[in-house]
Amino acid sequence: MKSAEIKSRKEAATPRGQGTLYSVYAARAENAQLWDIEGRRFIDFVGGVAVLNTGHRHPKILAAIREQLDRFTHTCYGVVPYASYVELAEKINHRSPGNFAKKAAFFTTGVEAVENAIKIARASTGRPGVIAFTGGFHGRSLFATALTGMVVPHKLASGAFAPGVFHAPYPNALHGVSAAESLRAIEFLFKTDIDPKCVAAIILEPVQGDGGFYVAPTDFARGLRKICDEHSILLIADEVQTGFARSGKFFAMQHHDVVPDLTTTGKSLAGGMPLSGVVGRAEIMDALAPGGLGGTYAGNPLAIAAAHAVLDIIDEERLCQRAMALGERLKERLTALKDHVPEIAEVRGLGAMIAVEFCRPGTREPDAELARTVMTRALERGLLLLYAGVDRNIIRFLFPLTIEDRVFDEALGILDKVLKETVDATV
Repeated sequence: MKSAEIKSRKEAATPRGQGTLYSVYAARAENAQLWDIEGRRFIDFVGGVAVLNTGHRHPKILAAIREQLDRFTHTCYGVVPYASYVELAEKINHRSPGNFAKKAAFFTTGVEAVENAIKIARASTGRPGVIAFTGGFHGRSLFATALTGMVVPHKLASGAFAPGVFHAPYPNALHGVSAAESLRAIEFLFKTDIDPKCVAAIILEPVQGDGGFYVAPTDFARGLRKICDEHSILLIADEVQTGFARSGKFFAMQHHDVVPDLTTTGKSLAGGMPLSGVVGRAEIMDALAPGGLGGTYAGNPLAIAAAHAVLDIIDEERLCQRAMALGERLKERLTALKDHVPEIAEVRGLGAMIAVEFCRPGTREPDAELARTVMTRALERGLLLLYAGVDRNIIRFLFPLTIEDRVFDEALGILDKVLKETVDATV
């Protein structure tokens, strides 16, 4: 079977809105490598968009799923519960920031976690308003799209959006937005758009994902906590992409001395199985009446089993430390290329959440064409990359943290050659 044939059938059978970045149709995968239906090998620096911190088909995750398969595959936790769900909640409560009583609930997708976190915050505070940030991405459901601070492609032809959502600028030193200016913008919202007494929550990504891996400064996180405390607003950390060792900590907010009231989780929580969650202060999590949270597949037992294995792998293979080490190696390689590639405006990130942003030399004008060209040439050499940013001029790197050193070095070599060749070809 050829990729071109599947692509033609895909276009006939599935909607245009469900786009695919590459016409690479997976046949099998192992850790950080993937083979398509034509037998071509690729190094996976996308990782299912941060889902595969523990790699493709980790043996311990496969074993946990197989063991659960022999017991039961589904009961609906809201009807017939099971101990593994409770045990996972206990583990997540223990690992999440904050020295206070916590509770956790599990869902299926990251956007479900976000929507339920807002639902919990509104129920707890009795307030309707939510403040989010420009460049933020919180999912593709209608309310999460309202929270998302990017028009293309997420908001095109999707309005009108839910009321009560307001946006403030996210700190972005490269493009001249300081943490202080972001915080002042929130205070200005309180004067011009919404009374703080009507705001249930402020939601942020500690490192923006689709927005371009901009890292929240500690003084910004502290400032948000201060604003929230002054006005009895809840602080929600959307850690769907940043969680589970990706940032070099279990949760990215643990890089700051700031504790959120609620945290959303997902993606790498279950090593490729669909599972997400919300964890937070017990009294806030209890705001809704029985039946107010859940879903038919929420906390599926196979995914729960996989998540238990993921937590063990993070500890046993020291993935937080490995994220820091691999991230530093990548940053050093990209930074060393800046003299040869003047279009590299910034190399940034936290742990193994690394991005390179391309702008036209001597300016801050986004160079999306160069980013696309780099991705195309990397694909030709067998390296899968992923863009980001409102202008799509950023490449973000989300390789499995379990990647073998030799494969990681091979990928860095490909990246080095592609960047140099791409720039040389445009001179």
